Amino acid sequence: MAIEPSDETASTTSLLRVMNERAVFERIRQFGPVSRPQLAEATGLSKPTISLALADLERSKLVRAVGHRSGATGRAAVLYEIRPEAGYVIAVDVGRAWIRLALANLAGQVLARRTEPSQASSAPKLVTQITKRARALAAEAGVDFKRITFTCIGSPGFVDPRSGSIQLAPNLAGWGHPRVLEALGENLGPDFSVENDVKLATLGEQAHGQGKGVANFALVSIGTGIGMGIVIDGKLYRGSRGAAGEIGYLPVGEPEAKIAQIMQRRGWLESVAAADGVMATAKRVGLKNKATAKDVFDAARDGDPRAEEVVAIEAEHLARAVASVTSVIDPELVVLGGGIGGNGDLLIKPIQRRLGTLLRLEPPRIVVSSLGDDAVVLGALATALTTAREKVFARVSRVSA
Repeated sequence: MAIEPSDETASTTSLLRVMNERAVFERIRQFGPVSRPQLAEATGLSKPTISLALADLERSKLVRAVGHRSGATGRAAVLYEIRPEAGYVIAVDVGRAWIRLALANLAGQVLARRTEPSQASSAPKLVTQITKRARALAAEAGVDFKRITFTCIGSPGFVDPRSGSIQLAPNLAGWGHPRVLEALGENLGPDFSVENDVKLATLGEQAHGQGKGVANFALVSIGTGIGMGIVIDGKLYRGSRGAAGEIGYLPVGEPEAKIAQIMQRRGWLESVAAADGVMATAKRVGLKNKATAKDVFDAARDGDPRAEEVVAIEAEHLARAVASVTSVIDPELVVLGGGIGGNGDLLIKPIQRRLGTLLRLEPPRIVVSSLGDDAVVLGALATALTTAREKVFARVSRVSA
């Protein structure tokens, strides 16, 4: 008499099938285009199991065959890759000066990009701008906006789960109001997240830039604001509430009395070392006719002694900040990013010299980000793609279970 399989046996079999499919899907994502023998070697699964998983993934339209491996002896192996149109993501970098967006398919291919001045003077205007530009980007790429699987927004500050609002983003007017996240959800749909922009830049740096292959490093971004991303043992460190790296509030530097109120709102270090602080220092030393921090650094390159003094003061502030961070997390590498951090030719040597007197240990290497303005968008794309692939796979798994 035949024994009918129990519900528990069927459930275990279904779970193993999903686990095998996920393992194959992940290896195709990492190494594709890739052949069945390569997948068997990478996953440790048998060739029949690989074939079964591939058949299910093809049927679910998550992967596709893309030709044969060249140079193979005998029968050429079929190559497989993620089906690009299985999902789409949008990355948004929101700053005080600029907003940058990119749209990519599930394979990570960027299909459209856009950069324009940010409407950061009003939270409602900024939400409207993000919404309109995201939809315009989808139209430009020929993608129905309803097919966007996930959107990741990089923003100053962090989302406090207790209050349901974005905290520590003083450079974006009204951005901390609880209605902001609600409005973004109403306009973009529920599949979105707001992540700290510097943490996203750190992920971008880890995947594509100076932090690639470095287990312990920090990215310090200095522009209109100051923030830091921390990677420990190869993983981004967020802290208990996601606020790790808010070094703008370090008590470093000596702000003038007249900016004491700003210091309370923006933080001590940010008040003296971000763009507004650089301009305040320039005014104090008598450097005139400079409209932006970029103008000050350009003047220093041209040999203006007052501009050189401003740069020296900035390097001192940053050296003290790096020394404080190094004493706590002992990074192998510190990457400078942002509009001011990109001036490594003027900042790195004086920072390194000062670290030699501030630290008893050997200072970390200091380099400039190789990604420039793309760092946050690249990190947001990587984050959105990870989430989108999980969502797409989970959706298919539920249907086929």
